[in-house]
Amino acid sequence: MDFQGSPIREMFYVTLVTMMKEGKYAMDNFGDLVLKTRSYRRFDESFAIERATLEHLMGLARCTASAGNRQPLKYILSADPVTNDRIFPCLAWAGYLKDWAGPGPGEQPTAYIVILVDKRIGENIWCDDGIVAQTILLAAVEMGLGGCMIGAIKKDNLREELDVPDHFKIQLVLALGKPAEKVVIEDLEPGGDIKYWRDENDIHHVPKRTLEELIVK
Repeated sequence: MDFQGSPIREMFYVTLVTMMKEGKYAMDNFGDLVLKTRSYRRFDESFAIERATLEHLMGLARCTASAGNRQPLKYILSADPVTNDRIFPCLAWAGYLKDWAGPGPGEQPTAYIVILVDKRIGENIWCDDGIVAQTILLAAVEMGLGGCMIGAIKKDNLREELDVPDHFKIQLVLALGKPAEKVVIEDLEPGGDIKYWRDENDIHHVPKRTLEELIVK
C-alpha cells in the first residue's frame, strides 16, 4: 500500500491496525487478510484438518509464480496424528522465546506441509518457497485456520522419519491448525528490539518496522 502524500489513507491504515489488534474489525478484504496472517505457534489440537483441505491449499500454491517456470518444489502433506507426531519433534519453535520449548499437548499443529526442492529439476529456487508458503498461509487464514513457516528443522531426522528420497532437499515446513493464541503487530521504534515477545496475558507481540523506515524515497 502506498500512503505517501495521503494522510487520510494513512490514518485509515493506523485505525485498521488498531481495530485488528482489539478484535473489532471483521476480515472482509485483502488488507485484513494480510494483517491477520501472522505466525501462529499455538493451536486448538482438537480441531482436525482434513487432507482434502491440504490438497485445496496445494491447488492454489501450484498456480503461483515460479522462477523460469521451472516449478521445482514438491510437497509432503500430513493430516494424520501418527505422521504429525513424527514431524513435530523435528522442528524448533520461536527462537526468541528462550523459556518456551514450543507448543505443548493440546496446542500442537494438526497438519503439516513439508516443502521440498526436487534437485533433479534444479536447486536454485530463488524465492519460490516464500511465494508458495505465504500463499498457503493467506489461504489458510481465509479458511479460519493459521500456521507458521518453520525453517529450523532437524532435516536428517525428518528425512528419516518421512523416508524422503535423497533427490529432494527439505526446504521448509508449514505447521497448520486452528490458532489458539492472539498475535498483534507493534510499531518498531527507531533503535528498538526486533524480537517478538509475550506479555503477562500471553499475547504474542511482533514488532514491525514503520513505513517511514522502509520507504527509501
